[in-house]
Amino acid sequence: MDFEYSEEQRLLADSVQRFIQKGYDFEARKKIVTSDAGSSEEAWHTFAEMGLLGLPLPQATGGYGGGALDLMAVMEAFGAGLVVEPYLATVGLGAQFIARAGSKAQKKAILPAVAEGRMKLAFAHTESKARYSLARVETTATPHEGGWVLSGEKKIVLGAPLADKLIVSAATGKRGFSLFLVDRTAPGVEVKPYRTFDEMRAGDVALENVQVDKKALIGKKGAGLALVEEVVDFATALLCAEAVGVMKSANEATLEYLKTRKQFGVTIGTFQALQHRMVDMYVTGEQARSMACLAASKADAAADVDDRRRSISAAKIKIADACRHISQESIQLHGGMGMSEELKVSHAFRRLTMIAQQFGDADHHLERFAALA
Repeated sequence: MDFEYSEEQRLLADSVQRFIQKGYDFEARKKIVTSDAGSSEEAWHTFAEMGLLGLPLPQATGGYGGGALDLMAVMEAFGAGLVVEPYLATVGLGAQFIARAGSKAQKKAILPAVAEGRMKLAFAHTESKARYSLARVETTATPHEGGWVLSGEKKIVLGAPLADKLIVSAATGKRGFSLFLVDRTAPGVEVKPYRTFDEMRAGDVALENVQVDKKALIGKKGAGLALVEEVVDFATALLCAEAVGVMKSANEATLEYLKTRKQFGVTIGTFQALQHRMVDMYVTGEQARSMACLAASKADAAADVDDRRRSISAAKIKIADACRHISQESIQLHGGMGMSEELKVSHAFRRLTMIAQQFGDADHHLERFAALA
């Protein structure tokens, strides 16, 4: 497998990196994180102008028809910059459901608006008793006057406070569940917003007798699980690429600190024990990047469903372990000041800690991998 980016991917990544350096550096990010919205509309419109929002969407709907491999360089740059915009929630999750299973009317109404930066989406699926299981859904959808009535509660919906529309999973019978497109401001929808440990915006979504018409159904009734697994695997591949960018940033910051911090009259980077630990961090980062490439390639073109699942889980296991190793080592090598708000490495530690858990931790994916072996 070729682990090098193509010329087009490198140029796109360079453009993203230049934008982050000029308009989304660490100081600018601090202001965005502490703002009421917790995101930057200016940055979002810039993403649209650069074509990032339409990159993985069909060409017929204003996108560029790219896949996970095309997004790897972008996600790595986002990770290095610790970007907090709801890109994964909107483009990696929400829009993917519409692109893969939406009706012609849904695609026409949603995807061009996403690509142009006029609409944000969020995937409301996780429930309090589900943990990492994608199959467990207790929210209900009851037929009513040709449409549906949704009732239930979703937890930790990333990007929910910023979303215009929600992709909601709900049981439509004794077996299986379905997906519905719901306006975030529809009567009966309540979003309780908060800031997560890694400074993203999320919310718990309560649905009380929310009425939607039959056109809100995404895909086939009762066939939600296979679609959710496919899209979440795609998003997991993107998350792995983001993790590589965060790890690279943490490694570079730690190496720079070892080169400048003095103790006993010499820089601590001259101590052989610390050099060995730094080398281990770089090796871990490179191994993680290899697995992220595998995940992206399988998300785009796996031989079959089981091949995709095995590869994505294998990558997430390695990424989760790498997140733990690099995040903890970077803090330890910085000493006590590594956890201070002023240093970017402390924020990288938070993001890596969350990535290790998102879409399933190492134990969860070990179980899934073993079941498919």
